[in-house]
Amino acid sequence: MKMAAPTASKAASLGCNNKPAFPELDFRSGARVEELNKLIQEFTRHDQREYDDQRALEIHTAKDFIFSMLGMVQKLDQKLPVANEYLLLSGGVREGVVDLDLDELNVYARGTDYDMDFTLLVPALKLHDRNQPVTLDMRHSALCHSWLSLRLFDEGTISKWKDCCTIADHVNGATNYFFSPTKVADWFYDSISIVLSEIQKKPQRGMPKVEKVEKNGTIISIILGVGSSRMLYDIVPVVSFKGWPAVAQSWLMENHFWDGKITEEEVISGFYLVPACSYKGKKDNEWRLSFARSEVQLKKCISGSLMQAYQACKAIIIKLLSRPKAISPYHLRSMMLWACDRLPASYLAQEDYAAHFLLGLIDDLQHCLVNKMCPNYFIPQCNMLEHLSEETVMLHARKLSSVRSDPTEHLRTAIEHVKAANRLTLKLQRRGSTTSIPSPQSDGGDPNQPDDRLAKKLQQLVTENPGKSISVFINPDDVTRPHFRIDDKFF
Repeated sequence: MKMAAPTASKAASLGCNNKPAFPELDFRSGARVEELNKLIQEFTRHDQREYDDQRALEIHTAKDFIFSMLGMVQKLDQKLPVANEYLLLSGGVREGVVDLDLDELNVYARGTDYDMDFTLLVPALKLHDRNQPVTLDMRHSALCHSWLSLRLFDEGTISKWKDCCTIADHVNGATNYFFSPTKVADWFYDSISIVLSEIQKKPQRGMPKVEKVEKNGTIISIILGVGSSRMLYDIVPVVSFKGWPAVAQSWLMENHFWDGKITEEEVISGFYLVPACSYKGKKDNEWRLSFARSEVQLKKCISGSLMQAYQACKAIIIKLLSRPKAISPYHLRSMMLWACDRLPASYLAQEDYAAHFLLGLIDDLQHCLVNKMCPNYFIPQCNMLEHLSEETVMLHARKLSSVRSDPTEHLRTAIEHVKAANRLTLKLQRRGSTTSIPSPQSDGGDPNQPDDRLAKKLQQLVTENPGKSISVFINPDDVTRPHFRIDDKFF
């Protein structure tokens, strides 16, 4: 007589499969993954700000003021291109949105000094008429850096900018002018200061209050008080190129996480030289390659849960690893891009895996420190940590080890910091500590002031595109008609 095998339910009732369901734990720290996920969600809620109509109008008012100011800078001595293309990024330089050194920057804190921060890349020179790969003069520089000879430009450009150059004799006996990042930054700061001084002599109702203007190395930081908001603009003079640098051509031959999601043309539409030099480079001559335009496109292909983990990890490390200044949030950003190439898209798309991604980013950063190796995502042969001493990398690796041993506590601390910053902002808003402006049109008589329709459009764009970077195309002779590009959409 044959006996039927017990069904799964019977087997369970007989005790054959009665293993208790343990919560998922992180092996290293013992932290509950579910709790880490909830803390990351809580951090995201407090870190992401809601923009109501008034705040959107204040954002537009500040942006319009900055662009009008830059139009006046252009008219001072005609150095800047007449029709310029700026890249506006959400987040300041200190947030790692651009690969710049943080050593020379003054410390600004959200809540204490500002409520919202932006980075604005302003081309001092543009080279947009070439279709072939751009070959730069890297003979005197470390990888990822270059000198820029004005021989690439016409005589009119050389004449306008030669006072912002260092001079060297060319082999054929001609004078060679090298565009100097430090001299350009000095000129830019002086020009902005002159323009702001003139603007403030004739204040208009509805005009933002300039609370601070500082030169931080080669960056000009401006904090504006607009209504109930304080906005930090880190303005960076750059050189803008169309096309792709020859030194990064091999990167295009590899497989990447964005393949099939966006086109190669979108990724390689242009790059910049930003005013930063290598560890042993010559500050007066050396520029750093920046792929900020490409990174705006790549960001569209990164999952929401990975971005949440990245923002939480950045908040944890930004203070922990601030002294000595060896690691910047841009290093973490690069590691995230490498992780996107390394791991399956289906894994990174898991909505409830933010805790795993956070722990993985901490592990990656610690691995990079211990091995003193962090390749630039676009030029992998460039090691961004090569210049650090063994003592410095081990100090930061030990600090990260403490985070990895108790990520829950460090997440809670990050949440408390962002909540405290939000409380400070609300407190100042209630006091009306900055100049109260009902709207930039309150004087009613200036035809050059933008109308409400543009402010409403901006409010709609901000609402529909939270956290995205914005390109703005503007003619300084008509600042009332800017054109917005949010990722690849034009408005």
